[in-house]
Amino acid sequence: MQVSPDQAQLLAMLVQILGAQRCIEVGIYTGYSSLAVALVLPESGRLVACERDERCLRIAEKYYERAGVSHKVSVKHALAVDSLESMIKEGEAGSYDFAFVDAEKRLYHKYYELLLELVRPGGVIVIDNVLWHGKVADPTVNDPKTIAIRDFNNFVYNDKRVTVSVVPIGDGMSVCRKL
Repeated sequence: MQVSPDQAQLLAMLVQILGAQRCIEVGIYTGYSSLAVALVLPESGRLVACERDERCLRIAEKYYERAGVSHKVSVKHALAVDSLESMIKEGEAGSYDFAFVDAEKRLYHKYYELLLELVRPGGVIVIDNVLWHGKVADPTVNDPKTIAIRDFNNFVYNDKRVTVSVVPIGDGMSVCRKL
């Protein structure tokens, strides 16, 4: 349910390479990946952390506090789609450098479209679990989550608004750079 240490290290490195100031995470679970991002953000940096599960949020907030990065993290306790749509309505389109998605797999396409609006050209969107334990490559596996991820992967591969690389660490991550 949380990213592996090598995935967290990659996320942090991408944020540093981008010189990111403003980041979004969709689905924080207990905060490991968001903590990795917040730790490398500059003092003036901001991470919007979207999570619907209050129990997970409380655990994550405890670790943000312990690590001294609470001032960099703005928690949105709501459905991520609602939070992202609200951010767009508030005029934040094109103002984010980096986004990471590890949430409801059947909503990946919707998150992706909203994040494409929020992330600036040259910014990066990373999506976790795109290999789905190898199930996406097995034509005999057709449960709703696998189909959703398989369809999402095909869509992103053909999307001319981004360049994409699938990194086979953890359960697979698509790194999408917005053109």
